[in-house]
Amino acid sequence: MDLALLRTFLAVHRAGSFTRAAALLGLSQPAVTGQIRSLERQMGRPLFVRQARGVAATTVGEELAHRVAPHLDALMEITESRLGEEATGRTLYLAGPPEFTSLRALPALAPLVERGMALRAAFGSAEESLDGLAAGHYDLALSTARPRGELMSTTPLCDEEHILVAAPRWAARLSAAVLRAKGPGPLESVPVIDVHESMPLASRYWGAVFDAEPVRTGALVAPDLRAALECVAAGAGMAVLPRYLCTEALETGRIVALYDPPVPPLRTYFLSVRAGTLALPHIARAHEWLLRAAVHW
Repeated sequence: MDLALLRTFLAVHRAGSFTRAAALLGLSQPAVTGQIRSLERQMGRPLFVRQARGVAATTVGEELAHRVAPHLDALMEITESRLGEEATGRTLYLAGPPEFTSLRALPALAPLVERGMALRAAFGSAEESLDGLAAGHYDLALSTARPRGELMSTTPLCDEEHILVAAPRWAARLSAAVLRAKGPGPLESVPVIDVHESMPLASRYWGAVFDAEPVRTGALVAPDLRAALECVAAGAGMAVLPRYLCTEALETGRIVALYDPPVPPLRTYFLSVRAGTLALPHIARAHEWLLRAAVHW
């Protein structure tokens, strides 16, 4: 049986779509469809059934994938692996949110660049990063969403603590004791800064800490957490921001935490790769370095 047909079959099985598999393999969709049809003729059974979105494996398809996947992945590791410093000559394509990728991931990977690895970073939403990973545009994706399906292998990377912050002059009008006694009511006089009109950070914080929705709409919306931090420090209002982003500003007194809940809200970051690609040394090395660095985040 042709190994190329089995490789295409496994890509379709993991991607759940002829279109996504074609992008991963660098083939046209008709070519992928033709290869699957050829394999089905050899097997004498259908391997996939079409659905509203993509395809699903038949029972025969599931059994075939279970049998061939370990062997094909092992062959990929043998043929793609590079020894020693040869792996450093490869280019790694990384995608993730701009702030976390800039302040956490890229500095963590800097030693690999120093040793010869080429690195290209792209910023985007979780959906954009994961779609790009699925399509083969990126090797690694950082996101706050866990992708579903067998196309990707995903590992929890770290938890991000969110805190409610404002400039000192706003904090002087409030106190944690008042907030604990009266809830979020006293905060209604403070303008809200967020990264989107839907106020995702403030809404998530209010729901987790106060079991309520923010009363005010966003007074200032800037689609970058670093911009939101600078606006907070300048006195524009309050914002919910990740602690790692605020550490220096908190230590220097440019901003202060308005409230310290017993259980702070957390958001998990995930590190995703396409299934089977950790056999490639440059991807495996970057993956390992990020996991090691995240222990201290």
